[in-house]
Amino acid sequence: MPAENAPVAGNLDDDDYPAYTMGRAADVLGTTPAFLRAVGEADLITPLRSEGGHRRYSRRQLRIAARARELVDQGTPIEAACRIISLEDQLDDALRLNQEMRRQLDGHGANI
Repeated sequence: MPAENAPVAGNLDDDDYPAYTMGRAADVLGTTPAFLRAVGEADLITPLRSEGGHRRYSRRQLRIAARARELVDQGTPIEAACRIISLEDQLDDALRLNQEMRRQLDGHGANI
């Protein structure tokens, strides 16, 4: 979450900074605001809300939504696409953790 008083220009390099309005995000993705709402309703991404209640999206969220759109364009129902992406993320996390544990074990094995 960006700091309240952080300079905006510095936040633009932050993948998690909610720089995109719903309309701009839909344009960037070549989709509709309804698609973004559906992805949000499926709990794949949770946009930040502005003080006025408008949805704001980060680049990271746009990449996730783009992956969902790719699956939907291939004929996958949106709910299934969102579940697939969630499972892909869980698998990536598990593989990263496994790799880290192997590095730690290898490091300890050299010291025995």
